[in-house]
Amino acid sequence: MKSVLNADLIYEVLSVVEEIPEGRVATYGQIARLTGRDRNARLVGKILSMSEYYGQYPCHRVVNHTGRTAPRFTAQRKLLLAEGIEFKPNGCVDLKRFQWDC
Repeated sequence: MKSVLNADLIYEVLSVVEEIPEGRVATYGQIARLTGRDRNARLVGKILSMSEYYGQYPCHRVVNHTGRTAPRFTAQRKLLLAEGIEFKPNGCVDLKRFQWDC
C-alpha cells in the first residue's frame, strides 16, 4: 500500500499554512479541505508536528475545530496573542472573529 504521508503532500500542507495571514487562524480541517483531503485533519496535525524539519512555517496559526491550541505547543498561545488574536474565557481562539476566510 502506498504511504499517505509523502513529500508532495507535506509541502502542499505547509504551502497552505504559509498563506495564513498574520492575525488569523485556520483549523486542521480547513487545511485538509484546502488540500483536497477533507477527512484528514489528523494527518494535517501530524505534518505540522514535524514542520520544523522542513523550514519555518507559521504553524502556530493552526488550531482545532473549537479553537483550542495544540496541547504540547506551549508557545502557541503567546505567539497568537502577539499577533492580536484574542481568546475566549474558555481558552480557545474566538474563531468567529479570527478564522481565516479563504
